[in-house]
Amino acid sequence: MKSIRIGAGLGFYGDNWEPVAASIERGGVQFIASDHLAELTLAILQKDRQRDPALGYARDVVPMLMKLWPLMRERGVRFVCNAGGLNPQGAAQALLAAFGAKGWKARIAVVSGDDVLPRLQDEASPPGEFAHLFTGEAVARVRSHLVFGNAYLGARPIVHALDEGADIVVTGRVADAALFLGPLVHGLRWNLAGANACEDLDRLAQGLTVGHLLECSGQGSGGNFGSQGAWQAIPDLAHIGYPIAEVWEDGSALITKAPVTGGRVNFDTVRQQLLYEVHNPHAYFSPDVVLDMGGIELKDEGEDRVWLTGARGTAPTDTLKVVAGFRDGYKAEVTWGFSWPDAWDKAQAAQATIRALLKDKRIPHDELYVEYPGLNSAHGALAPLPAADALNQSNEIWTRLVLRTQDKTAADGFGRLFPWMGLSGPAYTCGFTGLHNTSELLGIWPTLIPRSLVEQAVRVEVLS
Repeated sequence: MKSIRIGAGLGFYGDNWEPVAASIERGGVQFIASDHLAELTLAILQKDRQRDPALGYARDVVPMLMKLWPLMRERGVRFVCNAGGLNPQGAAQALLAAFGAKGWKARIAVVSGDDVLPRLQDEASPPGEFAHLFTGEAVARVRSHLVFGNAYLGARPIVHALDEGADIVVTGRVADAALFLGPLVHGLRWNLAGANACEDLDRLAQGLTVGHLLECSGQGSGGNFGSQGAWQAIPDLAHIGYPIAEVWEDGSALITKAPVTGGRVNFDTVRQQLLYEVHNPHAYFSPDVVLDMGGIELKDEGEDRVWLTGARGTAPTDTLKVVAGFRDGYKAEVTWGFSWPDAWDKAQAAQATIRALLKDKRIPHDELYVEYPGLNSAHGALAPLPAADALNQSNEIWTRLVLRTQDKTAADGFGRLFPWMGLSGPAYTCGFTGLHNTSELLGIWPTLIPRSLVEQAVRVEVLS
């Protein structure tokens, strides 16, 4: 029975690509799928695009492929990524220019059509369309402030690009696991278009599960492993190997990693990643198939080898998820520390002083958020604070104050409320950080859009 080996690329914009080289050199992979877009990455890319319209893509893709392409070319490995972000054409052109400077030739495909901002901005759209996915609020409140809106595409355009002979496929916003499902459908000739038979949908569900297990780079092979008392046994994270899947025509899959790499692939590390970011394990929605994880079996064979079987699939819905971003004001933040004795009481007095100044000066703001790094910034309300008497015995207490406002002038002036208290406030300050760091806030608007409105505009262009 035919099989395909596919390896994990990046798990987010700025991730480490050295383990990808190990998968190419020693993992026997035919494809690498690289996920550069976390949920909020488009907001980062939008800020880049505001500064320079030629940007808007994950710029790490160029240096990454400049390192990996010689290894890939020698072994015939093909590469799929969503590093195109808000500007897949710009990413492809940057790659072509960098390759051209080296005299390298590669067939680079661009997948576009995920940009649905004009539809979200259309005031003639029916009431209730594009409502907030969780609150049901109408999009009218943010419509005039929207700056991007992108639908999550599925695997179909990736399959098309690979069928056309692309060595490298650059997409915009694509469902994370679809980056992996596309090469599997292409290589194993699974039925994707119009799949409705149980065996077709189950194979796609297996492929989607593989993608879900590999989409977070090292988290699928022991990185970020949180089992209390067991994480210490994960070996050599400094040289972690990213997960690799070998997938057969019937959908059965073996999860492993390249030899002589760190990390660990076992029942526990795989099942942790399986449940990551899953709200309903019996209905994990994607553009290509709805996955039911209830029948999945993981069989640990030891030596970093775990068999995956049992995923079940049903037909996808007629809508696609959209992530949109809108201008949502500004923030400014200052971190301020106080030392023993009475460090906690000093921090409370300093915070009260800032609140008084905001009121006295009538500085417009939506919120002053306060947290205490080292005490509650990781777990918030789930981390009850010790009593004040105990906190006052601490060597130091740090306070992070974040002002959220719709007025940029108010954000710009926030840092000026602090310096005078270095001599005229509570004693033994440890200093301030971040007195001048205004940044624009982008709010996220998740919604749904009819699939038919998006797929008719999807385009695949193969460049050379």
